[in-house]
Formats: sequence, structure tokens, C-alpha cells
Amino acid sequence: MKILVICILAIGSVLADAKVVEEPVTYMGVKFRVVRVPPEQVQLVWKNSADEPYRTFDQVQAAYTKAGKSVAFLMNAGIYEPGGIPSGLHIEQGKTLHSLNLAEAPGNFFLKPNGVVWLEKGSQPRAFIGTSEAFLTREKKAGGSIEMAVQSGPMLLVDGVRHPAFREGSASKLHRNGVGVDSENRLVFAITERIESVNFWDFAGLFLHLDCRNALFLDGDISQMAVNPTQPVASNQFGAMFLILK
Repeated sequence: MKILVICILAIGSVLADAKVVEEPVTYMGVKFRVVRVPPEQVQLVWKNSADEPYRTFDQVQAAYTKAGKSVAFLMNAGIYEPGGIPSGLHIEQGKTLHSLNLAEAPGNFFLKPNGVVWLEKGSQPRAFIGTSEAFLTREKKAGGSIEMAVQSGPMLLVDGVRHPAFREGSASKLHRNGVGVDSENRLVFAITERIESVNFWDFAGLFLHLDCRNALFLDGDISQMAVNPTQPVASNQFGAMFLILK
């Protein structure tokens, strides 16, 4: 199984301080919100300094505001268990806080192949999206360089091919979010507009349309994304969250 390897060029402080740009994209008649960013700008957060899950957007905002920082982007980062515990792998700032989950069970997370999105540090940081099995292989070679990782499922795209369980024209349509990596070395976050719904076949097709060959489903109907918020954002309760700071 091949995995997509993305080499990321260093960027200056001007880009790091820039606002996150959101794009409206319509695909197969469905409206989406899309954000494309260099992966090194993205952080993964789960617990606060008291070792308690943040759970909501406004709690993350409050913590970083108190630290003198401004939040430019938030999105829920994957499926979780009761109490906001990630269903699978969670690596944050190089530390494994929850292990990879290769179990067989019902539900979207376990619809194989499921997968991982991760970043490796270095002079030229790299981002990957691959199956959970591909991550295991890569982890053995990475030598402790994995800075951030989150596991979810199912994979939407593997090397440009839709997940084998997806069916064109499926009537199973929901509000959904996911992440891919495009040919310009960016993480591509996408979520349906709140009143929109999409099946897995067309959601995977969106990421092909957005120039991604590998993409991962994050979650369904509870999903949310906040871009350049100026006020505390009320949200559903989540496990891990993707974060970009100005």
C-alpha cells in the first residue's frame, strides 16, 4: 500500500500570522466549506493543562486567549468515545496520548481501511495520510519524528481510489467533515454547509476534485468548523480538535 508523502517548504512569519482563508465549494450540487493550509500551521489538541479534555471550541479559545494567543481555526479531529476519549491514535507534540486501534467492530471508525493523518518534524516537515496499517509501517521507520497524528475512519481515498465500501448514488447522506492532502503540500479541511448532506461516494469525490489523492473521514452530523472567530464559539462536544493560531 502506497502512502502520500508531502514535503513542506519552510514559510515565513508573515504566512504564520495571516488569517485562515475559507473557500465555498459546490460539488455534485452540495455546498461545502473548504480550508487549505500548510500542515506546519496545524496543531492537535485534546486536553488542557489540568489533563481534562477541552471538549468544546470555546474552552480551547478561552485557554489560548488566557495565554495571549488568538485562535484562527478550529475543527473536530475525529471520532471519540464517551468522555471525549479518542477512538484511536492520538499523538500531540510528539507524545502518544492514545494508542492505535486496529480492532474489528461496527461503525464508521472501524470500516476498513481506516486511517491516520500525521505530521513528521524535521528541517522539511512532512505530512501523511495513509491507512492505519501503512502508519504502522511508517512509524517503525520514522525514528520518533512523528509530531502529530490522529486516527479516524473510514479512509475516503487511498492513492486516488475511493474506499471499496462506498457506493455511487447511496441514499445515506449526512453532514460530514474530513481532511486530505493536495499536490501543493497543503492539508485540505472540508465540511458540508450546516443544512447540506452528502454520501461517502460524493464526499470522497470532493477530495479528488480538490486535487487530493489521500483523504480521511473525520466525523458526521455533530461536526463543526470555525474560521477566524472574533467571539467565543459555542460548539458540540468533541474529543480531539485541529487548531490553528494566528
